[in-house]
Amino acid sequence: MTAASRPADHERTRAAVRTRYAGLARAAQAGETVQDCDPDESTAGCFGPAGYAALAAAWSIRRKPVHAMDIGPMLEEHAAAVLAIYQAGIDEGNATFETHAPAWAEFTAARLPDHRYIARAGGDVLGWVAVSAVSGRCVYAGVVEHSVYVHPGARGQGVGRRLLDTLISSTEAAGIWTIQSGIFPENAASAALHRAAGFRTVGTRERIGQQHGRWRDVVVIERRSPLI
Repeated sequence: MTAASRPADHERTRAAVRTRYAGLARAAQAGETVQDCDPDESTAGCFGPAGYAALAAAWSIRRKPVHAMDIGPMLEEHAAAVLAIYQAGIDEGNATFETHAPAWAEFTAARLPDHRYIARAGGDVLGWVAVSAVSGRCVYAGVVEHSVYVHPGARGQGVGRRLLDTLISSTEAAGIWTIQSGIFPENAASAALHRAAGFRTVGTRERIGQQHGRWRDVVVIERRSPLI
């Protein structure tokens, strides 16, 4: 594939995914049984009409300027948008080993309620950040693992940085001293974002897991608070 052909190929992929999710939204709205939960494919996991519609929107919005962005707590009312943004990141292939976003109940149960936020502008959710505990042992009570995802149409405009800065302030205020995560080496945008926010590279776990039959490395990153 030549460099010149990549944008066109990417847009064809985006159009195909958008069309698929739009069709699933229509089917779910009509009350049809939608089976879209194959763990071996990069698909959404039975989102229902609102979720599939949000997924179609996530893949249809082209880059546009973000104005008057604000950060607020992630609530259940944001579920469809949050999971759609998560699924869009999954579908691109360089965000996570996960193959489909979970149901909201599973998603929210796995993340700490006091440290999860959304970015929004004009009523639209632009991205989200959340953390999970890494251990039940008290010695690691101040260590969490985070995820941050930004809407495909809102990237490169400071959304991820605002979310990370909010998370850092929130966790430090709660006495949490380390935020950690793992990213694929190919995810250069995420690596740059985290470096700018004060994260360091701990090391690389080589061929740590398979994604669609391909071994992947994971770069372990962390931010140790200088205040605690």
